Amino acid sequence: MNDQKETLPLLAMATLGVVFGDIGTSPLYTLSACLSAMSLPPTAANLQGILSLIFWTLVLVVSVKYAWVIMRANNQGEGGVMALTALAAHATGHSGRLRWWILSIGLLGAALFYGDSIITPAISVLSAMEGMEVASPAWKPLVLPLALGVIIGLFLVQRRGTAAISHLFGPSMLVWFLLLFGSGLTWIIADPQILLALNPWYALHFFGIHGIGGFARPIRMAWYFLVLPALALNYLGQGALLEINPSAVQNPFFRLFPAWATLPMVVISGIATVIASQAVISGAYSATRQALLLGYVPRLTIIHTSASERGQIYLPGLNGVLMVAVIAAILWFGSSNALSFAYGTAVTGTMLLTTVLVFFVARHSWQWPLWKAGLFCGFFILLDGIFFGANLLKLVAGGWFPLMIGLVVFTTMSTWRWGREILARKLYPDAISVEAFLSGVTPIEPIRVPGTAVYLTVREHGVPHAMLHNLKHNRVLHERVIILTVKFEDEPRTLPTARLAVLDYGQGVYRFTARYGFMEQPDIPETLKSAESPNFRWNPSDTTYFASRQRVIPTADAGLALWREQLFAILLRFSTNATDFFRLPPNQVMELGDVVELSHRVSDAPKRG
Repeated sequence: MNDQKETLPLLAMATLGVVFGDIGTSPLYTLSACLSAMSLPPTAANLQGILSLIFWTLVLVVSVKYAWVIMRANNQGEGGVMALTALAAHATGHSGRLRWWILSIGLLGAALFYGDSIITPAISVLSAMEGMEVASPAWKPLVLPLALGVIIGLFLVQRRGTAAISHLFGPSMLVWFLLLFGSGLTWIIADPQILLALNPWYALHFFGIHGIGGFARPIRMAWYFLVLPALALNYLGQGALLEINPSAVQNPFFRLFPAWATLPMVVISGIATVIASQAVISGAYSATRQALLLGYVPRLTIIHTSASERGQIYLPGLNGVLMVAVIAAILWFGSSNALSFAYGTAVTGTMLLTTVLVFFVARHSWQWPLWKAGLFCGFFILLDGIFFGANLLKLVAGGWFPLMIGLVVFTTMSTWRWGREILARKLYPDAISVEAFLSGVTPIEPIRVPGTAVYLTVREHGVPHAMLHNLKHNRVLHERVIILTVKFEDEPRTLPTARLAVLDYGQGVYRFTARYGFMEQPDIPETLKSAESPNFRWNPSDTTYFASRQRVIPTADAGLALWREQLFAILLRFSTNATDFFRLPPNQVMELGDVVELSHRVSDAPKRG
């Protein structure tokens, strides 16, 4: 118990960079963006209203909803929209219509999260570099080139991983939050009247006039004891500064500090925004891997960048797309203020959909009564909906950007999911049972060649096409045949005892079903080793793996629009092959191709190539 008390502060500090980097850098741009968005002068009434909204949003949304409820809604310690979607879908069972709605909401939330993953690095780094304008207006032309340089450098180092320097993230953000705390407190002392903004009446009054425009304990500890006080005092300090000096409205954050400290604060804020951006990029990697293993994204190359931290991964394809998108956002919008509506739409949209998912978890997993789940989640759905609606009012000013990204991502993920289902129905319309297959081949007495053949198939019953093809054309079967299906569960990890299920059909034919969680990296050879027993000996060196790779031909009657079939064909073509994804030894793999027409005429047999 004493050890836990001693390590809790260290864990709390570690969460500063991982969890709070994003919201921790928001003082760089939030207040000035609020004032400029509504074309409001920095009067005492406007400042108190806006700051009251900011403060009570921090208290209600983060302190109550996130720290106490959503932190509880984790899937065996894993968080994020995809993990929450899997938890909600699993809790509701296999109810078709409800499960479909939950999965659709989760996909929409994940799609908006990718918009956030693009906008956060852009707005954070831009806002930090804009501090140079405060130091000297002559340096304004350097803001965009420096921001682009930081972003390009950040994405280029992803392949090396962050394990070597990640231990510095927490202490660096600790310094950042202490600076937020101290700079805000200094100006509050100079203008204590700004503390009136803590009264929620000012937030309601502002609404009335202007309308609407696993680490749970250390995370909560860091939020309540450092992050929330630092953010609140810094925002209040900016308000106090503007009451005293309204001309500082363009960039109040950097004007909190004396002139000599502006450039050092540009450097420190740059470090903080890089850490915040890194957390978001890592979150995008993790969400993509979860989506991949849950069947919503094609197989991608995943590189583990740390031998000791299994969560340290790098996705080259996604990294390149994110880098191009972030650069495009910086060049298109040009400033942090211009990006604020895009950022607000992405964040509030994700918040709204997350709350809806929490409702299903509360009802079906936590067994909350309907009145309790409806009252709690309904309040926050209303609050999140107000913020989301306010951002939609500025759709033309930038809110379109994350919605466009979300539409592209949602379309891609749903097309892949539906395309795979149609392809599976086409490939396996009337699979032959293994028992019928064995009774049919016994009179033929095919040649049994030495070694083990492992046939990979997505089906948990029937004989794989590759196995039938091998028998038909080569008239042989291996002396030991393993029909292997890999299943990915809704849980992050599976117990070692539940990893592998074995069914012995006799005559040297087995069916293996390997189960992995959506946070695990499948390793087929390693899994097969665990099946060894006195009755089953496996020699890796004399094993041949048979995998299928499909090439689809879009048709007009597949159940999807023709352009979506073409998109699915492209995604299928560029997906990582089974050899790399399942860590199969390349020189022991035979990959057989299927040419398939996507149509409702499932009786048309696929052509083997």
